[in-house]
Amino acid sequence: MLHAEVKSETLKKLVDIVGTIVDEVKLNIGSDGINLKAVDPAHVAMVHLELTKNAFDSYEAQETELGLNLSKLEQFLKLSSSDEMVKIDHIEDENRLVLEVDKITQKMPLLDTAGMTDPNVPQLDLPIHLVIEGKHLLKGVKASQNISDHIALTAGPDGFDMFSEEDEDLVRLSLSKDDIKELDAPEEVRSLFALDYFSSMIKSVSGDTLIQLELGRDYPVKLEFDFAEGNGHVRFLLAPRIETS
Repeated sequence: MLHAEVKSETLKKLVDIVGTIVDEVKLNIGSDGINLKAVDPAHVAMVHLELTKNAFDSYEAQETELGLNLSKLEQFLKLSSSDEMVKIDHIEDENRLVLEVDKITQKMPLLDTAGMTDPNVPQLDLPIHLVIEGKHLLKGVKASQNISDHIALTAGPDGFDMFSEEDEDLVRLSLSKDDIKELDAPEEVRSLFALDYFSSMIKSVSGDTLIQLELGRDYPVKLEFDFAEGNGHVRFLLAPRIETS
């Protein structure tokens, strides 16, 4: 059971974030809020999203699972402006979600969650931790897109670099430790990632969003940030591309 009212902006952000990984998702509904875990079909990227009940104007729920087609939800949300309120009602006996905004009502059939698993989130003890403003990552990705389909992340005691190279072309974003909000880097590390995945993971952040990054040498990157005025939290994991000599 779920009866809730929330700003369209919050739902749009959820779709933007999770839609970079999957088209269909299982929402785990609880009395304290919503959470989900999903892995992309290639098993390269994972997202874990939590949205507390404080993100909603009103929220009443009992523990259940809802299978959503994100494309259908996205199309409905295009009918609303960001500050409009969306009413959500789960009609259990019909297995449908009723959405209402600005006098428009849509009944959306829910997906069968029987085949949707909750992937285990790996517990990684990565040596490098930093907090960086989103504008730096967005700029580094934009600069890399015309160079290569991969991006290298390097970090150490003196700062953080993002760079891409292909043939004789190279582009690099270099940040000193003074440019970084937090830096805990006792050693130098480097990992290489698919640029399309990495850029998709950060496309929904704003320039002033604080992003937590954890890195290792040829390990997945862990990327975390808040949304919905701190009432939502996202964790991405992206597997590295192992370089061969």
